[in-house]
Amino acid sequence: MTSRNDSARGTIVPYDAITPFARGDGVETRLMVGRNTDPAAPFTTGTTSFPAGCAAPLHTHNCAEQVTILSGTAEAKVGGEITQLGPMDTSFVPAEVPHYFRNTGDGPLTILWIYGAREVTRTFVETGETVAHMSPRDQV
Repeated sequence: MTSRNDSARGTIVPYDAITPFARGDGVETRLMVGRNTDPAAPFTTGTTSFPAGCAAPLHTHNCAEQVTILSGTAEAKVGGEITQLGPMDTSFVPAEVPHYFRNTGDGPLTILWIYGAREVTRTFVETGETVAHMSPRDQV
């Protein structure tokens, strides 16, 4: 199946047709719906898979984010509080709140993320650098 993008009828994006974005250390992100797949989508969504022991560095976004654990186990740090999460556990992270998700299991961790914006940025807490989401500098 190929992607369908028809602003009057919606967009269909087969998962297998999505080219993974390599983020370093074996971490891969797939953009499912967003400005690059549907000109009318008011949000950005996709998945990220982390090998055992991997995480994104502590960071913030310019918009709110919802994260659901699809498979694996994670340590989530949101606003200074650390919580253990498993499949189908969900979090809401307001804009500008520092957070990360770390794979604490032996196998892959896969998360579904939804940003409340079309234009998403990531600011790394340690360096203060702000990068566009899924740009070449958006690495783990």
